[in-house]
Amino acid sequence: MSYLPAGARGQTKDEAPRNKVNIKGNIALLTRVAITLQEMRWGFRLLGILDVQNTPCARDAILHGAGGSVTAGLLHFLVTSRVRRSFHVGFAGFMLTTLGSWFYCRFNNAKLRVQQRMIQDGIKNKIVYEGTAIDPTRKHGAQTPPGPS
Repeated sequence: MSYLPAGARGQTKDEAPRNKVNIKGNIALLTRVAITLQEMRWGFRLLGILDVQNTPCARDAILHGAGGSVTAGLLHFLVTSRVRRSFHVGFAGFMLTTLGSWFYCRFNNAKLRVQQRMIQDGIKNKIVYEGTAIDPTRKHGAQTPPGPS
């Protein structure tokens, strides 16, 4: 869509009002897109506290908890036919599965970060010590061959 005046595009004066309506429609569309982008930046907040989209492991933990809740509650209901207690068992299943999944994921992420930090330090040390007398990869008994280097 061109934003040139009606005469510059070879249009008649009758077509110009339609373009104004389209521009207003485009402004409304851009407003809706801006609101959507703003919502995406904030993410989805669970109970207004936990930003599920930007918190590591939160989404997976909530989904695992929902699955654990349905499984525990449904199995308890099929075995006992007690609705209220099945709800309580389902809620307990949600809490236990969510917390278990959360801590397991956070522990693995922390372990991965430690491993990455060790690898980065090793790469940095290799770059620093490479070719020196204290190079850990260099064999201590080997001499450099005589001649120009």
